Amino acid sequence: MADTVSKTVVFIHGAWMVPASWDNFRKSFEAAGFNTHAPAWPYLDNAPPDELRRNPPAGLGALGIASIVDHYQSFITSLPEKPLIIGHSFGGLFTQLLLDRGLGWGGVAIDPAPIAFDVPGVVSLAAAAPVLFRWQGWDLPFTLSREAFAANFANAAPPDVQAEAYDKLVVPAPGRIFYEGAFWIGTTVHPRRRTQPLLITVGEKDRTVTPFTAMQAFNIQRTSPAETDFKYFPGHSHFLIAEPGWEDVANYILRWIAHLP
Repeated sequence: MADTVSKTVVFIHGAWMVPASWDNFRKSFEAAGFNTHAPAWPYLDNAPPDELRRNPPAGLGALGIASIVDHYQSFITSLPEKPLIIGHSFGGLFTQLLLDRGLGWGGVAIDPAPIAFDVPGVVSLAAAAPVLFRWQGWDLPFTLSREAFAANFANAAPPDVQAEAYDKLVVPAPGRIFYEGAFWIGTTVHPRRRTQPLLITVGEKDRTVTPFTAMQAFNIQRTSPAETDFKYFPGHSHFLIAEPGWEDVANYILRWIAHLP
C-alpha cells in the first residue's frame, strides 16, 4: 500500500444490523495499524437492539437511501483524511454510492445490495419478498424474525451463533430502502468516472445477496479505469463479517489493501 494512502477506515453496516456487527473487523484492522470508525445509520444509535426491536423510532421506516448516504458523506468529510470505506450488504451499496460522489480513497463492498441495473436472482428476490409485499411498507420499519435471520442471513452460522447475534445485533430496517433498491431509485453509479479502487466480495451460501447478484455488480463496476476486483468466499453466508471464519474475510481485505499501488 502506498505511503500516501491513509490508515483510516469507515465501516458501514447493513440493513437489520448495528455498528457492533463490525467489532471483530475493527479489532483486526486496528491491530494492523488502522484508525477505525463505524457510525450508525440515522435513528439507530440511541438505544440497544432489543429496545429498537420493541419500539422502532418514529421516522425510521421512511428513511431513504439518499438520506443515509448523505449522513455518511457528512461524517466522512469531517475526517482529517480520506478513508477507506468498507460496507456490508446495504452498506456495500452505500460504499459504491459514496465512491461515486468522489469520497474515500478506496472501497470494499461486502455482499452488496444491488446497484442500479443489477437484477437480483430468484433467491435474492424471495428473501426480499416479505419486506416488499406489505401494505404501505414504503413508510414502515421491518424487523427480521429469528427464523428469517437464521434461514436467509446467517444460514452458514451454528444455531448458538445465530441466536446470540440476533439478540445483540438485529434491529428494524427502513422499509423505504428496499423499495428504492428494487426500483433503482437513487442507486445509480457511474463506474467510468470512478478513480478509486474497489473490491466486491460475496459468500458462497449467501441467500440475501447471492453470488449471481454480486457478480453482476462487479461486471458493471469493472468498466471503471480504476482497479476493480472480486472475491468469492466458499462456505460463507450473508453474515460473513461476524460468523465463524470471519477472519478469512478480514485478512483477505487487509492483503488486498496492502497490494494496492
